[in-house]
Amino acid sequence: MGFATKAHVLVQLMLLVSCLTSVFSEEPYPPIPSPSHQHGHPPTPSEAPAHPPSRHHHHHPPTHSPVHPPSHPPAHQPPHHAPPSHPPVHPPHQPPQHAPPSHSPVHPPSHPPHQPPQHAPPSHPPVYPPAHPPSFVAVQGVVYCKSCKYAGVDGLLGASPIDGAVVKLQCNNTKYPVVQTAKTDKNGYFFLTAPKTITSNVVNKCKVFLVSSPLTKCNKPSNLNDGLKGAILRPEISYVADKLPFILYTVGPFAFEPICLR
Repeated sequence: MGFATKAHVLVQLMLLVSCLTSVFSEEPYPPIPSPSHQHGHPPTPSEAPAHPPSRHHHHHPPTHSPVHPPSHPPAHQPPHHAPPSHPPVHPPHQPPQHAPPSHSPVHPPSHPPHQPPQHAPPSHPPVYPPAHPPSFVAVQGVVYCKSCKYAGVDGLLGASPIDGAVVKLQCNNTKYPVVQTAKTDKNGYFFLTAPKTITSNVVNKCKVFLVSSPLTKCNKPSNLNDGLKGAILRPEISYVADKLPFILYTVGPFAFEPICLR
């Protein structure tokens, strides 16, 4: 490739650079003179013609790398608008409006409801059965003869049982007193059952007394455990005899005073 061809390629490159520069900067470059076809002297930029030659010359592509546009963004940026600092104002939410009911409200009846007739309470209070069914009454106890050493003392130290002593149960719950008697055995023990008219419901009206002793030297009743003025019955156990309910009560022990020689 001759010198003229190289000069032509150089002119084309300069034209390309001039065009690219004019695109990014608005100041045009002066025209570049066309190269002369003289051999031996390189052309200068001032001698280039104002317009490129009309004839088309066959040339090879440039060996130099193309010129890229500037990497910096343009100096003028589009205006950037900041978002509003206050949230958008929305209209207030109105609750749905409900139409009033088409039916009129129901009013309670003006007259009071019919009440059933009130019955006056009976003039006499009702009679309730007892909490527990009544039981029949049985009584037990022991009778002693005091020792001459402890005569007149409320105690049974040295005392001995009396066989055949008589005691009585007396209940004053009716117009006429009810009396039931019993005798002791050789151990001084006695047991009696009250008449069937005497039950546990009226036993608080009953007492047991000493009556007599078969011993001539020991026959003065003492008031030990109220044997002289009457002893109150103390309930012990419940039992059944002849298919009948009974409550066994206890009294005493009782004692007679001895007649001792001084």
